Amino acid sequence: MATQDLTLQEKLEALPSDPGVYRFLDADGKVLYVGKAQNLRNRVRQYFQKSRSSDPRIDVMVGRVADVELTVTDTDVEALILEANLIKKLKPRYNILLKDDKSYPYIVITKEPFPRVFVTRHKAGEGARYFGPYTDVRTMRFALKTVRDIFMIRSCNYDLTDESIAAGKYKICLDYHIKKCEGPCEGLVTREHYSAMIEQVAKVLKGKTGSVVESLRAEMDRLSGEMKFEEAALIRDRMRALTVYTEKQKMVDPRGADRDIFAVAGKGDDACGVVFKVREGKVLGSQHFYMTNAESKSEAELLEQFIEGYYLDGDDIPPEIDVSAEIESRPLLLSWLRMRRNGEVEIQVPRGGETAKLVNMVRNNAQFWLEELEIQRAKRGDVLPHSVAALQRDLRLASPPRRMECFDISNTQGSDPVASMVVFVDGKPKKSEYRKFKIRTVQGANDFASMQEVVGRRYRRLLEEGAELPDLIVVDGGKGQLSSAVATLSEVGVRDVPTIGLAKRLEEVFVPDQPEAILIPRTSSGLRLLQRIRDEAHRFAVTYHRTLRSKRILRTDLDLIKGIGKKRAAELLEAFGSVQGVKFATEEQLSEVVGDSVAERIKLYFGGDEEGPADTSSEGGTAAPGGGIVSRKRKQDK
Repeated sequence: MATQDLTLQEKLEALPSDPGVYRFLDADGKVLYVGKAQNLRNRVRQYFQKSRSSDPRIDVMVGRVADVELTVTDTDVEALILEANLIKKLKPRYNILLKDDKSYPYIVITKEPFPRVFVTRHKAGEGARYFGPYTDVRTMRFALKTVRDIFMIRSCNYDLTDESIAAGKYKICLDYHIKKCEGPCEGLVTREHYSAMIEQVAKVLKGKTGSVVESLRAEMDRLSGEMKFEEAALIRDRMRALTVYTEKQKMVDPRGADRDIFAVAGKGDDACGVVFKVREGKVLGSQHFYMTNAESKSEAELLEQFIEGYYLDGDDIPPEIDVSAEIESRPLLLSWLRMRRNGEVEIQVPRGGETAKLVNMVRNNAQFWLEELEIQRAKRGDVLPHSVAALQRDLRLASPPRRMECFDISNTQGSDPVASMVVFVDGKPKKSEYRKFKIRTVQGANDFASMQEVVGRRYRRLLEEGAELPDLIVVDGGKGQLSSAVATLSEVGVRDVPTIGLAKRLEEVFVPDQPEAILIPRTSSGLRLLQRIRDEAHRFAVTYHRTLRSKRILRTDLDLIKGIGKKRAAELLEAFGSVQGVKFATEEQLSEVVGDSVAERIKLYFGGDEEGPADTSSEGGTAAPGGGIVSRKRKQDK
């Protein structure tokens, strides 16, 4: 819809009543949420009605919506497909997101004259067939070993074409001699025979072992009848290997039905979905997938998103799907699945019997994998600390402030102005990411302007580098410092990151566009976390400021003398202890350190022939008899 010149309210008034997909955008044009609707007008307007039931996460999202984009579709099924594809592509912040399955391995059958079968983690080949993804690598390896033991498929990477085979480009390898390959590289097997074998491989990977066993038995009987007993024995061995593979699969349905069983479990912002693949009545394998942005989502919503994401790229859709809860858009989902399968599909919620027990077992598996995720996070130190969760609650943030960046300004009556930025990740300082800034554009003691400068420098650079933005920005100060930071953030294009100011006197927390401060209870661990990061930023800024001030006081005079660089200045300070010690040293004493010409310049700079007393012990130096120098470390002259 071409409605770019309309305001958001005008767009809401002009919404059509057709099916389609809507996208909520923030002020920067970033997609916040993607949804589908049978009636776009009714569905989208619900978000902005005051009578809508309150949901903190939805409330925060709606508060950030600056625009809405629509794609009208002819049918509800088209809307479902478009929504699933957009969520996978855009990964909007407020949608339930299935973990990217590209990290899981597949078994692929390539599209070649003589296809290969191997493991891959990326779906790339056009026309290739993929089986998986396998979340259990042991199951995947066992399946691959089985098909390689049973079928004589090539393991080489040769580019076998009719032309290369006719030209004799490749030679048979060891696999041929140990009867692991039939030698397609030298044309010892026809494409028709090899293709028939590959179709049997695909059936085994799909769990359709019954028809493969019957086919092998018929082949074995034929070879026996032709007195080809050695070849028949090979077929017999393959049948035995296939039987072992089949027996390792648990029988759960005496009817020998094909079906997928789905269940989910959620906790906080995380959820896990598990699917059991049952083929010919046996569990072919199970897969689990983690989901994010699951907080406040019902089991039905999680199931719907899980099933849509799972079947979006998969083509192995059984005629029966069992789920752990009723799905609101079940008719729409069924229409899509039937179209994908080109056949009948049923979705049901078992209420009793063995099937219900099996669904409950799948749910227990989902709960197990969710607990496993928490254990792994605990081992990595990735569990959300209580103080971070408390701060999220105290500040009413949409997501936990796992990464926080805090700024502080330090100067002495406007001299040597500096700033610091400290980083806390999961409530702990990450010192490797601390940054210190010299104020470049501000004259005098202007903390507001200094804050604008350093905040602008920091986040312009992050945006240019495409680096991760923090979950919370903290500035040390009250309304003035906060307003300066917020104005600069808006100018550079950072608008979605929560920003607060922490005033030290009463520990008041200020937020943008809110006149009154938020008073967090003194006992809150969230407030203590804010105090820690503010105090650390102050410490880091003051330390840097003192370092620069000391260097300026100690070295300014020496730096102004022609012929004295950093190395000679260091030698002079080492010999005479301080700038004052250098000033009152004799020209002969200076010459022993830096030579006659530079010593003469130093004496001219500090007042010609004026010499200090022979005893300079107050400066930490002693003149040796005969004009020599006793060199020793001395305190810096403050």
